Amino acid sequence: MLRSVQAASASPSRISRRAAGHLGWRHLLELIDEAAADGREEFRPLTELSSEERRQIITLPPSIARLTAVRHLVLYGSNLVRIPPEIGSMTSLEEFTPYTSYRLHWFPYEISRCRKLTRSTVSTRALFGNYKTRPPFPHLQPSPDSVADLDPGNLDPRRRGATAIHSCSVCDRPIEQSGLHQVWISLRVATDVLPLLVSACSSACVAALPGGARDYIPTPHKGGRVDQPASDWD
Repeated sequence: MLRSVQAASASPSRISRRAAGHLGWRHLLELIDEAAADGREEFRPLTELSSEERRQIITLPPSIARLTAVRHLVLYGSNLVRIPPEIGSMTSLEEFTPYTSYRLHWFPYEISRCRKLTRSTVSTRALFGNYKTRPPFPHLQPSPDSVADLDPGNLDPRRRGATAIHSCSVCDRPIEQSGLHQVWISLRVATDVLPLLVSACSSACVAALPGGARDYIPTPHKGGRVDQPASDWD
C-alpha cells in the first residue's frame, strides 16, 4: 500500500528519471553484448549513452566479464560509485581510464587479476587513503565464519560493496561454502595505488594477501579508526 501511494505521489520528473535509468541500463547491456560479439579492443560505453542515462548508471553489469578482448576501458567522467568484481575477467585489459569519475572511491580486489594492465588514469584525490589527504576508509562489517544468515546473491551494496559476491577474491572458491571476510588493502595497480576491497572466504585467504603499497597502511584492515601514514599536507 505504501509503495502504491508513493508511486502515485511521485513527480513526473522523478518518474521520468527512473524510466531513463532503466533505459540506460538496458542500453548499457546492449553495448556490452555488441562489444563482446565483435571482439572490439577499446570500449567507451558512456559516449553511446545520453547525459541522463549516464547520470543513472552507478555501476557496471557483471556481463563485463565477457569483454575478454578489450584492451582499453574508458569510463571518463562517469557517475559510477562502484566497479563489479567481474572486471577481473577482462584478461586482455591493458589500460583503464575512469578519470574524473569522482564518486569512485575504491575498486574491487579482482582488478589485480588483470595481469596485462599497465596503464591507468584515476582521479586519485577521490580515493580512500590517498596519500595527499588520507581520507578515511569506511568501517567494514564483521567477518562471519558462516554465510548461513547471509545471502551472498542478494547483498546491500552500501554495506558490502556489491549486490552479489559469489566467489573469494583471493582463491576463487565459492563464498557460499564458507564465510565472508572483507578487508581493505592499498596496492599499486597499473599506474596508481588503489584502495581495494577484498571479499575473502577465510582468514587464511586474508593472511595470503600481499603487503600494502609503500607509504600506505602495510596490512589488510577493516577501515574505520585505523592509523594511516601522514599525508603529504601534514
